[in-house]
Amino acid sequence: MIVAYDGTDFFGFQRQPDRRTVQGVLEEAITRIAGHPVQLVGAGRTDAGVHARGQVCHFDTAHPMPLDRWASVLNRILPRDVVVRSVQEAAPDFHARKDARWKTYRYRIDTRPVPDVFTRRFHLHFPLPLDVESMQRAASFLEGTHDFTSFSSARSPVENRVRTIYRCRVERDGSLVTMEIVGNGFLYNMVRIIAGTLLEVGRGKRSWEAIPDIIRSKDRASAGKTLPPEGLTMVEVGYTPWEERGAPGRGQNP
Repeated sequence: MIVAYDGTDFFGFQRQPDRRTVQGVLEEAITRIAGHPVQLVGAGRTDAGVHARGQVCHFDTAHPMPLDRWASVLNRILPRDVVVRSVQEAAPDFHARKDARWKTYRYRIDTRPVPDVFTRRFHLHFPLPLDVESMQRAASFLEGTHDFTSFSSARSPVENRVRTIYRCRVERDGSLVTMEIVGNGFLYNMVRIIAGTLLEVGRGKRSWEAIPDIIRSKDRASAGKTLPPEGLTMVEVGYTPWEERGAPGRGQNP
């Protein structure tokens, strides 16, 4: 199942007691249809305020409703800030999180003097000029396999902080600056810290050449600030190796 949601009014994806979460809302809706308790598994546990266009989830049910009806029926009872984009049958051993090979995130910054009221929930408003060329140079150093301790929240309990970034790009389209990051996995707040560091490069507060030293330092204090969640969206999850994406017959979603 591929799901999109506006994360503004959610306390993240993962179920939490007495809090509105994406997982909780989806499980409640699916349980109503299936007639039995359902446990939903997502490809990634997005934080409070973070959005998704291509979150992948799986659940088990023996309900006889045809697959092509699940999305429309669920969308009739789900709140307006969650949409099921598609539903398909997966292999019995498929796992939305453990089988994921890569994920794509985008962080978007609106640099206009006045924010757009219609996009303010999805873009960080930063009404100052940014040197996108320097940001892209800095981003290129992040590609590859590194220990990303410097770009992880100090609260992260994960011991192994080595991850592979397949692509890190910064582009400008008018007043909108987009950072796109594709990796085999992400640490807690990793994308938002990378975005904050690249933003500081764009403002001239740090050199694009300093990125390798920041990586080598393995020190959270050496990287930039954690940007707010509203600019971040999970775009896509891939289930084939990054090198094989787009190969005939090799779909990216289950």
